[in-house]
Amino acid sequence: MSSGSFTIPGSFFFFLGNTGKSMNITNYSVVSEFVFLGLSNSRPMQHFLLSCSTILYISIVLGNLLVVFIVIFDLHLHSPMYLLLANLSFIDLCFSTLTVPKMISDLYSGQNTISFQGCVIQIFMLHVLGGSEMVLLIAMAFDRYVAICKPLHYLTIMSPWMCIWLLVGAWIIGVIHSVAQLAFVVHLHFCGPNEIDSFYCDLPWFIKLSCTDTFKMEFVVTANSGLISMGTFFLLIFSYIFILVTVWKHSSNDLSKALSTLSARVTVVVLFFGPSIFIYVWPFPTVPVDKFLAVSDFLVTPILNPAIYTLRNKDMKMAMRRLSSQLLSLRKI
Repeated sequence: MSSGSFTIPGSFFFFLGNTGKSMNITNYSVVSEFVFLGLSNSRPMQHFLLSCSTILYISIVLGNLLVVFIVIFDLHLHSPMYLLLANLSFIDLCFSTLTVPKMISDLYSGQNTISFQGCVIQIFMLHVLGGSEMVLLIAMAFDRYVAICKPLHYLTIMSPWMCIWLLVGAWIIGVIHSVAQLAFVVHLHFCGPNEIDSFYCDLPWFIKLSCTDTFKMEFVVTANSGLISMGTFFLLIFSYIFILVTVWKHSSNDLSKALSTLSARVTVVVLFFGPSIFIYVWPFPTVPVDKFLAVSDFLVTPILNPAIYTLRNKDMKMAMRRLSSQLLSLRKI
């Protein structure tokens, strides 16, 4: 590819594809696409990864859609806890869909390219969904705190309007977080290097391809996401510990039940935040580990969420039985 430069304009609408009025081309060629180096150069390994990722992605789609479908159509699950859970499944489904189908296509065709605009849009949406899920997990922790520690006031505190505001707030904060991240890179120039040693676009790799000195920018961007991830992670862990201590003080008999409930949520939190903290905070990045953690984030966690929240939840299992019986009765008609 010939050398060139690409300037990202100050207007955020460029990130959504309005490139006609915002390109600033001087005497250089435009970097129009990036090349993913993927997970492996070995063709047999690529075939293996293709099979595994396809199976896992189908499971992600079916599992998370099942959770959303059951919560919407089962009146017994129209409560704050399950409303938040359905939104978590929806975000996980979108999060995985944003990267995995592209990865599957690349493994199948061997054409591992993405347009410049597509890369920026992918970064934007990843941080919208990631920021929204962080806030949603905090909302779910707050819901469990009220349900366990203040059961008599649960319906008053977690009213339908409170749930709506929590969900709207989660998406608004996700958008603000993503815009704030991209605001740091609006003036970057790209003049040649266009290989990303991964299977998707994210800010750490995107910034490194810039032709300008980006040390300070890398530090600010990674510190931003890293501190937000670590802060949210420790806040959630502290809240779960506080709930357990409160339950233990009031009734040690209920401690095992609360521990069983919260252990599943701690598992989800660790799986979600672990890769993000490592990628953004660890000062000595290692590509194989980053790739493994990324695969875990996009393919493993979105499967475990519906499995943990459905197979370990008595109400969800009863709802699935009711749904199965209704479908069987329809087939007999």
